[in-house]
Amino acid sequence: MTAEQAEAREWSGGCQCGAVRFKVEGPLGEPSVCYCRMCQKATGGAFGLYVRVDYAKLKWTRGAPMHFVSSNVARRGFCEKCGTPLTWEFKDWLDVTVASFDEAAKIEPVVQMAMDEQYPWLWRLDAIAVREPASDPEYATYLASVVSYQHPDHDTEVWPPEGRKA
Repeated sequence: MTAEQAEAREWSGGCQCGAVRFKVEGPLGEPSVCYCRMCQKATGGAFGLYVRVDYAKLKWTRGAPMHFVSSNVARRGFCEKCGTPLTWEFKDWLDVTVASFDEAAKIEPVVQMAMDEQYPWLWRLDAIAVREPASDPEYATYLASVVSYQHPDHDTEVWPPEGRKA
């Protein structure tokens, strides 16, 4: 865990559309990567990336997640409007998806789980071709045409902006 993660500070985050926002007061718990099939399906990715948070220190500042009971021991919280995975909730502890934090890049995992369920190609990603806009004009043109409606990585008074549909 980085020194910043252990720091008693405020962390904020939320879903992609901005309908659900949260704050966490204090240091974060142990960030982890889980390769189990449930986490793969719940996140739509090759793994789940979570950080432990004290229930009492998590405050929903805009909206609140909907829940899906994914097993006999946990439920998963997500935004009902955009589908962003937000939490993995157990009776005694709560994990929040790292990517939902505004400063997600500052939260480094310290443990991996369910290694036997990880995709075999995952450790070869650095050998896969990289598409860069500078070397692919068609890709660069496409990227230049994209207008993001995603909520910014900071709190806002109102979202979506006036005149734009949610």
